[in-house]
Amino acid sequence: MTDVPVDLDKHRGMAAQKATDLRRALADVENNVRELREREADLENRMMSAPATSWPEAAVKARYLLNLYAASLSTEDTRHRALVAALFDDFARLSVEDGS
Repeated sequence: MTDVPVDLDKHRGMAAQKATDLRRALADVENNVRELREREADLENRMMSAPATSWPEAAVKARYLLNLYAASLSTEDTRHRALVAALFDDFARLSVEDGS
């Protein structure tokens, strides 16, 4: 007996190798999604735990919330999408004018 691991993928057929690769890729995606959700929850908790101390900090929170809102809009809702885009433009313009 040796301590060298056997690469079982070499002994499988092509279909079995593809199925294994897909399962591994799916597991990686699910793990990444779980980590992303945990990071989002952490960010949201931090945003809720303390009030903004400046307009730029409040704008960061507003941008985050507006991105969540915009992601939920249907593609046909061009009016609200345009409104969100105009508000982002306002944020950008005002932050430059303010020197932030």
